[in-house]
Formats: sequence, structure tokens, C-alpha cells
Amino acid sequence: MATLTPEEAVILIPSLEPDDRLPAYVGKLLEKGFRQVVVVDDGSSQATQPIFDHLSGIPGCQVLHHDVNHGKGVALKTGYRWIQDNCPDCCGVITADSDGQHTVDDCWKLAVKLCEGDRRALYLGSRDFSLPNVPPRSRYGNRTTSVIFRLLYGQWLPDTQTGLRAFPREDLPFMLNVEGERYEYEMKVLIACAREGIPMIPVTIETIYENDNAGSHFHPIRDSYRIYKVILGSFVKFMGTSLLCVLIDQGLAWLFRDVILQGIAGIDHDGIIWGSGLIARLISSVVNFSLNRSFVFKLKGSTKTAVWRYALLCVAVICVSNLCVILLEKIGWNAGIAKVVCDTLLYFVNYQIQNRWVFKEEEA
Repeated sequence: MATLTPEEAVILIPSLEPDDRLPAYVGKLLEKGFRQVVVVDDGSSQATQPIFDHLSGIPGCQVLHHDVNHGKGVALKTGYRWIQDNCPDCCGVITADSDGQHTVDDCWKLAVKLCEGDRRALYLGSRDFSLPNVPPRSRYGNRTTSVIFRLLYGQWLPDTQTGLRAFPREDLPFMLNVEGERYEYEMKVLIACAREGIPMIPVTIETIYENDNAGSHFHPIRDSYRIYKVILGSFVKFMGTSLLCVLIDQGLAWLFRDVILQGIAGIDHDGIIWGSGLIARLISSVVNFSLNRSFVFKLKGSTKTAVWRYALLCVAVICVSNLCVILLEKIGWNAGIAKVVCDTLLYFVNYQIQNRWVFKEEEA
């Protein structure tokens, strides 16, 4: 990619009910030097078809059509497939919105980053949400998702909902393989990159909100629900399996301690405690591993590597938890409070490690 130039990046614009600004925007992109712009009409009305007809007549602009509205995720994938089949020499793809939020200069900035990069990465156009022109719903919505994403997936992204993104051509199959049809698709891409260890690099861009972002087709309630369902979905399942396994662990410990092992010759009270605890923890751990593998993280490949990684993580968490409690006690903390604080923090770390390492799909 080092020998390629920014002109060879393909601009992809999903569009729904555009206005006259879109042809002007495409024209400026081509004037800047980009050689190919792909516009996907995601089921717009007949009233806007003259705009797409005009775009089709611009050299260097390819227009693709959906008969009905399928959502931004599907529109992006339609563009990805066309680029994959028709642009073998491009250095990568830059996705931009059609509502005027992404300037031509910012698209060029990402193209430069993309073609100068010497590693696999996803470049994210990052807006400044502290500016006074940012609508409150956008400011607080993005900050909330940034905090949650950092907590669950281990990386701080100042703008998780940006539509201006760039990635190398080699990652087109990866992007096509990410599930999602509407706005939630873009969040699933971030989660997939975090899980695969693909660097996500914020690039500062201009922050533009015209008319309080009235031109956006983002539905605050419906689409926010879809996004948070994606970002929190696996973690909620993770909490559910954890709770279930705590109940299994406690139930089995009681069963072996007070019923099965009682009265067996040669086992004293301490032996019963140790035996019941170990058996219960072993069974609950096997159940927890199985549920996380198939239900939470949905590992498709071999489980051999995941098994020893999971076992190693369990040992590490126990050791780190005990060490933290001991250290906090020495500086005056109550042991009970120290245990709660340490285990709570480790719970989120445990989720991140299982998501990004234990149940990571191995490359063929």
C-alpha cells in the first residue's frame, strides 16, 4: 500500500432521499483528485431519481440502486461488493455520509492516512463534541457510547458513530462478513475490529452540524436502541451466564458438602469442604466455558486453544484478585470492600480478555 496514492481510494456514499447538495459534493470529490465515487441509492423515492440520474452521468461516479430501503449496513455492503469486483487496484475504501457532514478535505485526509499506513487499520473521522454547534443528543449520545465501548472493549474512541471511515481494500471481505443491516452495522464493525485486534485510529476532522442535523435519517429512539443492543448485547449475555454459573456453583457445593460427601468414610470436615468446593467450581467452570463459547461469543472454530486460554485466565483472575485485596488491606482498606472493588473491575477486564483473546477466531 505504500506505493499507492490517495487518488486511488474509492469514496463510498450510501444515500437516502438526497438533495441537490449530493451532486455538488461528488463533483468536488472528483475535482480534489479522487478517481472513483460510488453512490448507493438505498430505496429513495421517485422524486429524487433525477438527482441519481444526474450523478450517473458524471464521469467517475457509479450509482447503485436498491428498489426498497434496506438500511445503511446493507447499502454499505452493496457498495463493498461492487468495489471488490470492479476496483482491483484501489488502495482502500472511504465511506462518507451524503448529508454534508464530511468535507472533501477530511476525505482526502483519511485517504492520505490510508495510503501512507503500513499496517492493517480502520481510520475513523473523529469530531469534536465539545463544540457549541453540536446538538445535545449527539454530544451526550456519543460520549455515552464511547465510555461503554472503552469499558467493554478496551479502547477509547472519541467518536463511535462517525460515518467517515477508511480501511484497506484487503479488508473488504472482513467488512462484508460483519453482520448488520442498518445503523447498528457500524457499531458491529467497531466491535469486530476490537475482537480481531485491528487497530482503530481516530483522525480529527471538522465538526459540521447543519440545521441541528435535521438532514440525518438516524432515528433517535429506534436506531439508538439497535446500537445499544449491539454494544451491550454480548455483555448482558455474559452477565446472565455468570449469574447462572454462580447459582450452579453454590448449589453443587451445597449438594456435595451436605448430602453426597457426608458420611463417607475417610473424609473429614475439611476434606468435605475442599472436595465439594473443587467439584462444584470445576463443573460450573465447564458450564460457563460452554455457554460463553456458543452463546455469548459464538466461537465457530476449534475450542482447543480456547480451553487452555480460559483455564489460564481463571487462574490469573484468582491470583490477581487475591493480590489486589492483600495490597489494599495493607494501605488500610477493609478486606470486604477491597474484594468487591477488585472483583468488579476484574469482571470487566475478564469480559474484554474473553472477547478479544480466549474466544478469538483463529485465522485459517
